[in-house]
Amino acid sequence: MMTSISCIGEITATVLSETNSDRQDQAHYPQANNIEDFRHNLACVNERITRACRRVDRNPSNVRLLPVSKTFDEASLRLAYTADCRLFGENKVQEASRKWESMTDLTDLNWALIGHLQTNKVKQVARFASEFHALDSLHIAEELDRRLQVEGRYLDVYVQVNTSGEASKYGLPPNEVISFLNSLPSYNSLRVRGLMTLAIFSSDEVRVRSCFAQLRELRDQARQDVHTCIELEELSMGMSSDAEIAIEEGATIVRIGQAIFGARSLPNAYYWPRS
Repeated sequence: MMTSISCIGEITATVLSETNSDRQDQAHYPQANNIEDFRHNLACVNERITRACRRVDRNPSNVRLLPVSKTFDEASLRLAYTADCRLFGENKVQEASRKWESMTDLTDLNWALIGHLQTNKVKQVARFASEFHALDSLHIAEELDRRLQVEGRYLDVYVQVNTSGEASKYGLPPNEVISFLNSLPSYNSLRVRGLMTLAIFSSDEVRVRSCFAQLRELRDQARQDVHTCIELEELSMGMSSDAEIAIEEGATIVRIGQAIFGARSLPNAYYWPRS
């Protein structure tokens, strides 16, 4: 197994509290420029997952890595594919659709939409996505179901919950989640897999952890209160900077971008407000 010293991109949970500037964040994520870079970064991320699981007596095989390729070009994605990535997460429909169309030669490549979805983009998503990690509207659920039926496809969906309470974030308030889940069985083309959240972007580990713990507790409660046909096995939570905390709190899917691809050109504050 690769040692932590060799994993330049590794950020443990303790580093979260020590590293809070965009300059420091980017220093931890050197650009992946070739296949070996991607293999190295993926090995480091998998080592982080393994270590976090061991701390809480979990099996690492129960945590799935979702590589997030948003903002990176097709050439980078093809390198990552060669390094054995078979699923990419994107948060902008136009960008994801463009990449999908240009990479249809890779027949075993799948796409997950992890960002907010507008009604006028539903038709595109129904054509190519295999997963949607940001469902928080019955109107979108209805439109997705209708378009998926036209396409003859199914879509795995994760209900987004706003556990941080920030007005700048999408997602359902926690007290509306169970009633929302109980409305979903009527949409036959949607396969509910679990819940998703974005933690508060903060250097305060306690505040970050509380977002993940709340989602786990909500999932556990919902298992008792929702329709029996609703599956709630998955918790999609945790990113490059907070994956270990999310895993310790029960994440089954971690959405990792910069630790695999390298730092994005825009600072973290562009994607998440600081608190």
